[in-house]
Amino acid sequence: MDRPATPTSATARDVILEIVRNMKEGLEPLHYSTLAPAVYHVYLHPDDMERLSAIVPRIVEEARRALDAEVEALNGPSIVERLKLAKRAAPKVAAPEGGWQIRILENTDDEVAAGDILIYSELALPVKAELGAGSMTRRIATRKLGATQVTTTPPAEASAVATPPPDDGAFAVIEYADNSGRKTFRMTKGEIVVGRGGRDYWTDIKLDTLPDVSREHFRLRRDAASGSFFLKDLSRLGTTIDGQAAPSSIDFSDGSKRDRNVEAPVPPQARIGLAGVVFLDFRSTQHG
Repeated sequence: MDRPATPTSATARDVILEIVRNMKEGLEPLHYSTLAPAVYHVYLHPDDMERLSAIVPRIVEEARRALDAEVEALNGPSIVERLKLAKRAAPKVAAPEGGWQIRILENTDDEVAAGDILIYSELALPVKAELGAGSMTRRIATRKLGATQVTTTPPAEASAVATPPPDDGAFAVIEYADNSGRKTFRMTKGEIVVGRGGRDYWTDIKLDTLPDVSREHFRLRRDAASGSFFLKDLSRLGTTIDGQAAPSSIDFSDGSKRDRNVEAPVPPQARIGLAGVVFLDFRSTQHG
């Protein structure tokens, strides 16, 4: 049975208006045109997602129409142009050639409140040669009922470290890229935690990325006796090792979480994927 909307719920119209607002605040002016974000990941509180799930296709359809209408309005003549005061017309907004790509997903964060709408949008940049090889330009918009609307952008990508780090006796080296750039992590202790982190969530590798990645996504353990590595998946949306799904260690039944203490072996060299969003290149230094 569908849940009725409450004063704190996000309505379908709220979602559409937030997508349009995100597009406007994420415009990227060039010299002859202005690019609009093409890809939108919309995250809703589980209660809002459950209530709206049956009409998600309709929400996506109307959001695309609303984006088209907003682009048309933005490209119309301004008052300055109508009065012939502008020397040169502003660059027109170009709708994405591949169309608007919109996904509406459940926000699995523990701290999210009903009515919250989180949108990550991306410009339609060329496809990377390899998944996880870099990050696209993003615009992040958060809306909370009763709070000011906020839009933030992540910092520009940092360049890779040119000089190798000192010999610190690391057991393994992990290279990856998230919204803040490319990074190298050297594993110098027997177990590490990887995820987005946050209040009450300690992580050794804290990833700046989409909420698809859990706050505590997986643990990586080195067995001291054998030197082998093992991964425990603690996420909701899964972890892969060289493209193969690792078994989940968490039982989410009955509305609670229970760790079943299930681990998967990790080869000396492996590509670890987190929810298909971020990829870590793992290399053990104990093997040739």
